[in-house]
Amino acid sequence: MDFPVAKCAVLSLLGKVSPRELPKLIQWLKTTNDFDELVWENNDVILQNIAEDLRSCMPMDGMLDSEHRAIEKMQQNPVPTIHVDAFLYCDDFVDTLCEEGKMSRHYCATCGSHQIAPLEFLSHSFSRVELKFLYQHVLPDLTGKILIDTGSRLGAVLFGGYLYSSAAQLQGVEINAEFCRLQEMILRKYHFADRIQVIHADVCTQASLLQAADVIVLNNVFEYFLEETEQSRAWIYISNNVRKKGTFLVTVPSLEESLHSLQTGIDLSQWVKEVQLDYNVYIGKETDEESLSHIHLYQVL
Repeated sequence: MDFPVAKCAVLSLLGKVSPRELPKLIQWLKTTNDFDELVWENNDVILQNIAEDLRSCMPMDGMLDSEHRAIEKMQQNPVPTIHVDAFLYCDDFVDTLCEEGKMSRHYCATCGSHQIAPLEFLSHSFSRVELKFLYQHVLPDLTGKILIDTGSRLGAVLFGGYLYSSAAQLQGVEINAEFCRLQEMILRKYHFADRIQVIHADVCTQASLLQAADVIVLNNVFEYFLEETEQSRAWIYISNNVRKKGTFLVTVPSLEESLHSLQTGIDLSQWVKEVQLDYNVYIGKETDEESLSHIHLYQVL
């Protein structure tokens, strides 16, 4: 049964429901988790298993001691901020940790009082729901294409691309050797090395890689890890080398937000055009339109 036929069947069934009971049924449809198993695929299970493997190798906050600049930048945030890696910890898992007293969503605004305020959560990784959105709703068919993840960290974008796309090559550029070792561990265990390559390098030394790419992913890639002068240098390097017409850039946050306080001289209107995305999709019970709306897609002119 295809979508139009299924839609008519559902509407026909709803038309037979008692008017008194219909609001309750519609509310149940909006809030139930009973359909999740229908959209749960084997690849979802594999991705969850990968997250569990990596979770056992990482501190709870998903940050390594070697990430000095990122830790310092978070501490400077005017609103108390903690890092919770969205790939490792889904919302339900975070709720469980909060219930067990291992994590909190709030901080005390006045120490010792009952005045509390919500903590700001930050992730440098896509969640599993965001990865499905990226590969199933944002990007076109990647058959024969090359995708580069800039600052591949734990490899979530690469593993998601292996499972949810037909990309010919998925290449992660990661400057932190510890993260590279973790990604390589997953490649060996799950036999992903036929399509995934992890490159231990500064992306600003990878001109030929950037020039050949069909898709480049930049998720919170510079702001928390580089000083502003270094951020400017990195963006200029990328804009100079990502010039192949039609190349897609996936960014969080938007390019406009990333560049607005930097002195780069980059004229976005002469480099890329933004592709409008439909964020009103259902991928699973943890689908969060606000979270998805942080993902932006651009295409090189």
